[in-house]
Amino acid sequence: MKVIITKQCMGDRNCNKLCPEVFQYDEDELKSIVKFDKIPNEFKAICRQAAAECGAEAIEILEDD
Repeated sequence: MKVIITKQCMGDRNCNKLCPEVFQYDEDELKSIVKFDKIPNEFKAICRQAAAECGAEAIEILEDD
């Protein structure tokens, strides 16, 4: 699984609070970034939750084939 933060990110940091192991706030870009190219298995469910709860719909989930 891969997670992408789109330019729709409003910087509300909800994903950072939900899963700081995966999401980090970039003060220069004023948006969240993803710390991993490929999401470790133990964080996949919480990443899906973060995407579902993102008010800006700025988190895209790309599932492995």
